[in-house]
Amino acid sequence: MHLVDAPEALPALVQWFIEEWAPWYGPGGDGDAEADLAACDSRDALPICLVALDGEGGVLGTASLRAESVGAELAPGPWLAAILVGKAHQGRAIGTALAAAIEDEARRLGFAAIYTSTDAAEGIMQRRGWQRIGTTMSLRGDVAVFRRRVLDEMPSARR
Repeated sequence: MHLVDAPEALPALVQWFIEEWAPWYGPGGDGDAEADLAACDSRDALPICLVALDGEGGVLGTASLRAESVGAELAPGPWLAAILVGKAHQGRAIGTALAAAIEDEARRLGFAAIYTSTDAAEGIMQRRGWQRIGTTMSLRGDVAVFRRRVLDEMPSARR
């Protein structure tokens, strides 16, 4: 679901961003988690944020499609960014489902390829057929940069 359709998820996501990416969003960091998430106010223009919810509306995870991200010096974008699953929900393929949903969003919007940089989700990217194209640095250290061609594929729900 698009975050714009689930604004009640915003407070939990802001807290998760601050906890997960403390060097950027935490005290003394240059980022503003609330502003970055609030900027995802569209279904049809970047940035787009998707959120996975449970049956009662509890937040399970999130992922975004953005024009830029860590690693933008290596590739033009758009970027699968901020893929994050709540600690209590990890290991249940939610991250994989979010990656697939972002791929579908990119395809729907007409992008031929998308990119991502990660220090935590390399396994997901490899299992989904993403190609590693390099390495870059983030505030947390080395991150792998991946590319996935999406335009010539069918949506993942139909595979």
